[in-house]
Amino acid sequence: MAARHNRERPAQAVADSDADFYVPDLCRVRAVFLLVVTSELLVLVLSIVQAESHWIDWNYFGLLSLFVQWTVLTSAALICPMRRWLSRLTVTRATTVIVTIVMLDVLAFSLFADSVLHPQPGLEAWQGVAKKLLLALLITLMVLRYFYLQFQWQQQRESEMQARLTALQARIHPHFLFNSMNTIASLIVVNPERAEDAVLDLSELFRASLRTGDRLIPLSAELDLCKRYLAIEKLRLEDRLTLEWHIEDGLEQQAIPPLTLQPLVENAIYHGIQPRPNGGTVKVEAYRKGPSVYLMVQNPRPDSDQGSHEGNRMALANIQSRLHALFGEPAVLKHSHQNDIYTVTLRLPWQTASGNGKPATGSK
Repeated sequence: MAARHNRERPAQAVADSDADFYVPDLCRVRAVFLLVVTSELLVLVLSIVQAESHWIDWNYFGLLSLFVQWTVLTSAALICPMRRWLSRLTVTRATTVIVTIVMLDVLAFSLFADSVLHPQPGLEAWQGVAKKLLLALLITLMVLRYFYLQFQWQQQRESEMQARLTALQARIHPHFLFNSMNTIASLIVVNPERAEDAVLDLSELFRASLRTGDRLIPLSAELDLCKRYLAIEKLRLEDRLTLEWHIEDGLEQQAIPPLTLQPLVENAIYHGIQPRPNGGTVKVEAYRKGPSVYLMVQNPRPDSDQGSHEGNRMALANIQSRLHALFGEPAVLKHSHQNDIYTVTLRLPWQTASGNGKPATGSK
């Protein structure tokens, strides 16, 4: 029943924005180009199989290429303007409409081709048309099935990434809230202005923890969140906490998933500064090198291995999974310790974040 319900629900209910339909946008050149290349490879295979005395019958290859490319391009041209309407239908109905369009297109071109090549069609000509229709039906269904499985996989990946973001958003520890409120309460009488600033910083942290719409934000926004968090911790730790910022100019619009640096800075405080009676220094660095942007968070190495702590290990794995889902192989997270300094390094591809939370096109 669950599978049947999944097939019958509207296709647009499974996704949003540009990915609201399981069939790629055939109004885009890239999608049409992939269809043309795939169909031409299929023509090549059929031509090799059809040849009897040679590797390939070039006459057959040329005629079949003309037939297939004509039907592919005209079908794509017909489906392109119907995409928005198709996305409102159930998956089953949308598939039926697409298959019908392709079959009618194949039938029309087959009849036209036969009228030119065989002015007086006989039984064999009609059998040829029937074979073309059957072959077109099978290929269309296989291609649509592939599109649907690809669409489901993308939706599953999006759901997993959203779940990981939710887990990070829930990481504001109760002890941090308790300590922050105590610090603010102690400042209200002696320094009300600093208490007000702390309340604003705390509210911004919680606002970020509740924000779920953005997949990518500018690096400047993430750094601002880190500074607000560290400002609150500075009130509590006072001279035990020293901060160093080394941010290269021009990286303000670098695209980064929300809550990527803040958990790393929080781990630096929780594992590297808080357990030490004399505290230490947290260093945040960002610079560009070639096509990549490097972000580093450093803190004193605690007595126990910070990298082996369960909470820290979970946060690092969570961030790595989100980076890989958004950027692929170019995104790397590494952690190391040298000379009693623990370092977490992020490598991201250089690209800017647009206003809709997606990478801006044309970023270099």
